[in-house]
Amino acid sequence: MRTSNKIMTLILGLGMTLFLLSCSTANSDSNHANSAEAAGLYTCGMHPEVILEGPGQCPICGMNLTPMKTNITSKAATQQSGSERKILYWQAPMDPTEIYDEPGKSKMGMDLIAVYDDQSNSGSEVSIDPNTVQNMGVRTATVKRQAFSRNIRALGKVDYNEENIFEVSSKISGWIEKLHVDYTGKPVRKGQALLELYSPDLVTTQQEYLLALKNKELISNSSFASIRDGAESLLASTRQRLTYWDIPEKEILRLEEEGVVSKTITFESPADGVVIHKNAVEGKHIMAGSSLYRIADLSTVWVMASLYDNEVPWVEVGQTVEMELSYAPGKILKGKVAYIYPYLNEKARDVKVRLVFPNPDLMLKPGMYTNVNINTQSIPDALVIPSEAVIRSGERILVFIAKGDGRFEPRPIRVGQEGDNGEVLVLAGLTEGEQIVTSAQFLLDSESRLQEAIQKMLMEKASAKAEMKDDKIQIPSGSMKTLEQPMGEMTNDNESSENAMSHNH
Repeated sequence: MRTSNKIMTLILGLGMTLFLLSCSTANSDSNHANSAEAAGLYTCGMHPEVILEGPGQCPICGMNLTPMKTNITSKAATQQSGSERKILYWQAPMDPTEIYDEPGKSKMGMDLIAVYDDQSNSGSEVSIDPNTVQNMGVRTATVKRQAFSRNIRALGKVDYNEENIFEVSSKISGWIEKLHVDYTGKPVRKGQALLELYSPDLVTTQQEYLLALKNKELISNSSFASIRDGAESLLASTRQRLTYWDIPEKEILRLEEEGVVSKTITFESPADGVVIHKNAVEGKHIMAGSSLYRIADLSTVWVMASLYDNEVPWVEVGQTVEMELSYAPGKILKGKVAYIYPYLNEKARDVKVRLVFPNPDLMLKPGMYTNVNINTQSIPDALVIPSEAVIRSGERILVFIAKGDGRFEPRPIRVGQEGDNGEVLVLAGLTEGEQIVTSAQFLLDSESRLQEAIQKMLMEKASAKAEMKDDKIQIPSGSMKTLEQPMGEMTNDNESSENAMSHNH
């Protein structure tokens, strides 16, 4: 009886002990869970895949970690458990291109980070948390159609119209007897006397012409046709010589009517204009072919404008041009594009464009600098985007398409000229209404290139594994040890061969 009581007492004591131990364990587990929940999880704004317990800095970029919300924390805990998400690979925190198939340490000795299937993008598409997108300052714009044009402003220089420059020169030698236009810059009218030239050859030719004229009159009634023809031929050849010397027709008629030889010949202006060069001095002896005057008609002038090579495709012959003068503000002169020179100035790296302007009141003077505004032809219904959205890497030109929910797709495009207001003409690659990124796209481009590099590495690794598996299958049995042979067997074989060699020695 006493023994049974002792047994009952022991049983009751053991039960109480187990009860107290279970309560203590439950309280410990509850306290641990509460402390973990109180501690919370933290993530990086630039790398959402980094999830750590407690505050700190991101192991990838060094940014301060931000606390995750309650629902995100519970979701992250579920994701970390691996029950709902599939791990594709493991990557190093400091070098995302360093990837592994299993968890472990990176080359720098840091713990690897898991990359799940819903974090990996197909191709080079970039997926970023919407909160991070806002922090990055990503802005978008809409691809639209509108009239596309460009207003080209350039610096111009007024020059002479080369088509209206006239040279006055002598075809006979002699001495300048008298000057009627005696200074450079003097305006002249067409037919105005410039100078009088004395030439012995001219006097002799006039006398020969008078003799030929009298000879023709004397033998005009001759019965011999050959004599009459000879007299007419002599008169015609002498008259032709005067004409070749640019003797005016009225001077030849005066010589025929008066029969008096003129000592000098008068040179006249060939056009209205201004004397821009004078080489005539009274009393000077000149030789045949000497230049005496250069006269320029300034009723129209040329303006030589300098354009950059990317502006030339906008300019066409016949386009309207407006010009402003610095000393006449508010006054607009209108002209036209006359010629586009087919070569580039190597030193200034610009292209010359010739413009023609009327100058009735001679307000435009050669040598002036002007401001030129070329009105280019507008392209209707053109597809345009902001120029800041375009990334030019040298090899390709691309933009980033905003697909919503933090997803961005890089897309190569072809662009044309740049217009006003910082717009670019799109030739191919985009459609109207698409949303494109206009800021922070260089960060997206870096992430996109990273995704491409990772995808290539995964494909190369998968290809290498497949080749290795094929090589294992093709190796004949017994010819050599395969990679699947246990290390222990290979060690035993090596030891036996070494023992055999030592025994022979």
